[in-house]
Amino acid sequence: MAKERVLITGAAGFLGSHLCDRFIKEGFHVIGMDNLITGDLRNIEHLFKLEQFEFYHHDVSKFIHVPGELRYILHFASPASPIDYLKIPIQTLKVGSLGTHNCLGLAKAKNARILVASTSEIYGDPVVHPQNEEYWGNVNPIGPRGVYDEAKRFQEAVTMAYHTFHGLETRIIRIFNTYGPRMRLNDGRALPAFIGQALRGEDLTVFGDGSQTRSFCYVDDLVEGIYRLLMSDTPMPVNVGNPDEISLKDFAEEIIALTGTKQKIIYKPLPVDDPKQRRPDITRARDLLGWEPKVNRKEGLKITYDYFKSLPPEEWQKQPKEFVSNK
Repeated sequence: MAKERVLITGAAGFLGSHLCDRFIKEGFHVIGMDNLITGDLRNIEHLFKLEQFEFYHHDVSKFIHVPGELRYILHFASPASPIDYLKIPIQTLKVGSLGTHNCLGLAKAKNARILVASTSEIYGDPVVHPQNEEYWGNVNPIGPRGVYDEAKRFQEAVTMAYHTFHGLETRIIRIFNTYGPRMRLNDGRALPAFIGQALRGEDLTVFGDGSQTRSFCYVDDLVEGIYRLLMSDTPMPVNVGNPDEISLKDFAEEIIALTGTKQKIIYKPLPVDDPKQRRPDITRARDLLGWEPKVNRKEGLKITYDYFKSLPPEEWQKQPKEFVSNK
């Protein structure tokens, strides 16, 4: 019997590569697609020897053709870091709009179920805390983060339109801060930024006074939530993240303790539209998917730090000279 086939866009990225691993493990034939603008083939090189994996070097913002049947599509192609989407704003908008439209068209042509990766950033700088799926958000559409936030908001809108108008089987996941092996040390997000600075013996940079909060979910927990949502029957958006909230100042101190370094924390001005609070309300995920995170932050951070520490020292130097956010 032929294996069911799944297309994963953004396959060479942090989350996409972990999803490729999971679907291989579940017995699927996985087709990975990535234009490598922020992805890295090293994240999936272990899969190239497998018969049940194939890779397309392709930009989903252009027409997508995949021969043969497809059972599922997971659309995870997008820059996900302020460093990236401030550097490539047009591509960020295009992958969230044109790329999503192309993936939805392919899903319709193949009669496939599609799951799109949305984000907690659609809530902007929230005035509701914690954030539940009924909250519409507080987003500046023309601010520096608008290219990502609005691309994802459009992505949700066009996905729901395909569901209601064409009857397409769609799933929308709103991903909160996630971490783990295969993150890029130079992607500018808080966790790899802090660990990269610690590895290089630099002081840790916190923007604002450090009172702003984040909630960090370990990648294995997130992948489990994604898989459960894909296999569920709910077309409505679902938050997936870890509700264990921590201030960035306290988080930086945790990294210093974890790495055993003697660096201090330095403070810089808070960037424009940087969210002051991030914490998911995961009631819907608990009720509909029976999902909640299992890996606590201490355990997950140890695994992630060991991964970064195992990289060649020249990789440690790839941190951007100037951070732009503590996403």
